[in-house]
Amino acid sequence: MTFLVKMSVSPSEFLELFYVTYGSFIPLSETDVLEHLKNKCSTDFIDKKLNIHLEVLKYKAGLASIPMNCFKVDYNKHTLTLEDLSTLDDQNWVNDQVINMYGELIMEATEHKVHFFNSFFHRQLVAKGYEGVKRWTKKVDLFSKSLLLIPIHLEIHWSLITVDMANHHIHYYDSQGIVFKYTIELALLTTVSGSHPQGIPQQKNDSDCGVFVLEYCKCLALKEPLQFTQDDMPKVRKRIYKELCDCKLSD
Repeated sequence: MTFLVKMSVSPSEFLELFYVTYGSFIPLSETDVLEHLKNKCSTDFIDKKLNIHLEVLKYKAGLASIPMNCFKVDYNKHTLTLEDLSTLDDQNWVNDQVINMYGELIMEATEHKVHFFNSFFHRQLVAKGYEGVKRWTKKVDLFSKSLLLIPIHLEIHWSLITVDMANHHIHYYDSQGIVFKYTIELALLTTVSGSHPQGIPQQKNDSDCGVFVLEYCKCLALKEPLQFTQDDMPKVRKRIYKELCDCKLSD
């Protein structure tokens, strides 16, 4: 696809800034470049045809020769390296560091009315029981929260447990429709009722479970409908990457 732009307008400045800001071109889309060009030259797309795709490839090749291995994002007690962020690329499996920092951003966005448990919480609970995790929320008043989000990583699959504190109800969200034995036992050990919501968005591959969990978390925390699909995952991955680097959730 081609667009008409002034000869003096080039995406190179934008791409260079993007590369420095995000450490790679993983979250870049052609829409980003087009929006930049629109802002630079308004609606006056004249004089020259510019192939956005070829321009992006050209500047990608040039800037990619500059190593960004030292790139990292620091936020509160979280640190994300470029290796961590790269787990959001293509069909990679997202790692704990990405899951946990995104949970921090969710808590900030809800003014801490929602509490996100570290992804290692459930593993520790299963391995050592209550004694192993009783200090994890020592400084957190869980009863003042409206919603608890507990990411679950069993074997090679991510899923999510939520606790509706007002209605004393546990929900279990799984993008492959799996109900793990441990999660059922966790629900039974509590004094609240539990259920497995039907008709929630489902993945159609073996690599996006972690991204689905993060999208479940964001939608539920912000009280938005779960209306995303597998087809949205490439766009969601890019958005999450940017949100992590910007240290805030986007609108």
